[in-house]
Amino acid sequence: MDVDIKHAMRPYVIINCASSADGKLALKTRKQTRISSEQDIERVQRLRASCDAILVGVGTVLADDPSLLVNPKFMTGGKQPIRVVLDSRLRTPPSAKVLSGGAKTIIFVSEGHRGNQKGADVVEAGKGPVDIGAALAHLSRLGVRRLMVEGGGTVIWSFLRSGFWDELKVFVGCIALGGGGPTVADGEGAASLAGAVRMRLAKSTPMEGGILLEYAPA
Repeated sequence: MDVDIKHAMRPYVIINCASSADGKLALKTRKQTRISSEQDIERVQRLRASCDAILVGVGTVLADDPSLLVNPKFMTGGKQPIRVVLDSRLRTPPSAKVLSGGAKTIIFVSEGHRGNQKGADVVEAGKGPVDIGAALAHLSRLGVRRLMVEGGGTVIWSFLRSGFWDELKVFVGCIALGGGGPTVADGEGAASLAGAVRMRLAKSTPMEGGILLEYAPA
């Protein structure tokens, strides 16, 4: 299945993550690290429940093996959000929790890497790295109106750089991890200040264990 993005609309995109005070998403070993407080975890569950789909990159699947399911006690009716993985070379292992039952799963791959993956629909979207615009167009056609992007850092940078985002929510915990661990926005980064992604701080909310910073495009 190929995706045509011509004249297509996209979902409202909310990027959400938790970082240490020094901007790290995890330890330098990339081992999953709990940064959020209980209050923030509840916020994230409610945010997930309010969205039609939740998206991560294959790096997050391989490192953390998330199920991307909403805790049932936070569901207010309806179905679980669609689980979406950007996985250009179809590296998601058959044992991944994101392929378990309970919600529909879509894996976007690069042209020529489509294959059979039990528990998921595999969709080609662009050559080389997955074309985010094509993926968003496909999700829009499926009825996805609100998309939550949970990471990792390379995926977050791809969304910021492309301009395909509407909100960035970062819970900053009261810890520092140091080292060369993954940051909120990784990828190749801007080559100069002119290439930086401009945004404005829309809201800041002190929370248990840290602070929630909410940004909007400038």
